[in-house]
Amino acid sequence: MLVIVAPGQGAQTPGFLTPWLELPGVADRLTWWSAVTGLDLVHYGTEADAETIRDTAIAQPLLVAAGLVAALELFPHPSDAYRVVGGAAGHSVGELTAAAGTGVITAESAMVLVRERGKAMAAAAAVTETGMSAVLGGDADAVVAKITEHGLTPANMNGAGQIVAAGTLPQLEAFAADPPEKARVRPLAVAGAFHTHHMAPAVDRLGELVRGVTVRDPRTPYISNTDGAVLRDGREIVKRLVSQVSNPVRWDLCMETMRELGVTAIIEVPPAGTLTGLAKRALPGVETLALKTPDDLDAARALVEKHGQESV
Repeated sequence: MLVIVAPGQGAQTPGFLTPWLELPGVADRLTWWSAVTGLDLVHYGTEADAETIRDTAIAQPLLVAAGLVAALELFPHPSDAYRVVGGAAGHSVGELTAAAGTGVITAESAMVLVRERGKAMAAAAAVTETGMSAVLGGDADAVVAKITEHGLTPANMNGAGQIVAAGTLPQLEAFAADPPEKARVRPLAVAGAFHTHHMAPAVDRLGELVRGVTVRDPRTPYISNTDGAVLRDGREIVKRLVSQVSNPVRWDLCMETMRELGVTAIIEVPPAGTLTGLAKRALPGVETLALKTPDDLDAARALVEKHGQESV
């Protein structure tokens, strides 16, 4: 069984879209989505520096556009994907990529929503100086207890020994000075405390917008960040896309669901590497492929041929 996954904010690196622009039609598609978002996605994906694409309002549309471009290169006819892909999931903003990829919303709807999501989350983050830090290692229960002790939120439960704490910068500084036993704390290059109560204004904005979005049930089972549940109701997926902005990402439960479903292979769309890295540690025996550049497409197609099957 094959699952396609899409990464979240922080996976982007300067110039990561450059090789994809060499493929016919990619520049045209990105130009169209640039018009939809009001951002020059080609520029940001090829020429902008790391600090520029760290901006939430830029990073999020760039990530969704990159994931969809690569998915369409792997499956030029989406109906082919629906026939052989057993499931799809995205980490945080990657859930919008997965929603478009499974046919719940159109690519254009995804780009409008991610544009507004990024802007609203950036505005919410500007109210208070907040951030996120990765906690690597340690006992998971002890790590969560220490995070909570410092008034922080375990915003990403990523599995494979990685939990992300989020909150105000003073809280994060105090936490770094008093880390959980046998764990390392590493500040992340993100611009706010995502997936916490600090993002409540962004939830309100998205809630207003989705009422006008055309929604369909997914053509491929969709695994939710909320609790790892397999969803087949499009409206429930969109409802969760909104609420997830201020609630923790449970990628650990998503991977647990993949294990229970009998997943044998995972392909991560660009900017790929983060989620396949987690899967290698949490899902031993599952073949993984990080689709970073067009040079990886042949290997990805071979993996689809080997592990693809009718969706369950």
